[in-house]
Amino acid sequence: MAKVKPSTLSLFLLILSFISGGNMIMANGQKTWCVAKPSSDQATLLGNINFACSQVDCQILRRGCPCYAPDNLINHASIAMNLYYQAKGRNHWNCDFRNSALIVLTDPSYANCIYA
Repeated sequence: MAKVKPSTLSLFLLILSFISGGNMIMANGQKTWCVAKPSSDQATLLGNINFACSQVDCQILRRGCPCYAPDNLINHASIAMNLYYQAKGRNHWNCDFRNSALIVLTDPSYANCIYA
């Protein structure tokens, strides 16, 4: 069996992610995160926050908590959606949010806001 270089595999999986609409499970146990699509409208993002936070603890988004800033819908939606995705087992269907989400390979954590 031919061995595939990790960089080639990552590129293939990234392309496959775009072809499949951003919904896929990563092989070999690679960590993945769920984030909001930049093209999502504000009503959709707010709906995603409300849904995800009704299912999982979103306390990390409260004022004064590590993921509050920047205080905007796409940031808060991405964090809430990822909390839901991680809690539900990182299945591609847990990161659909009516086609307003993407599964990413790069850790979106920033400053003191650590994505699970």
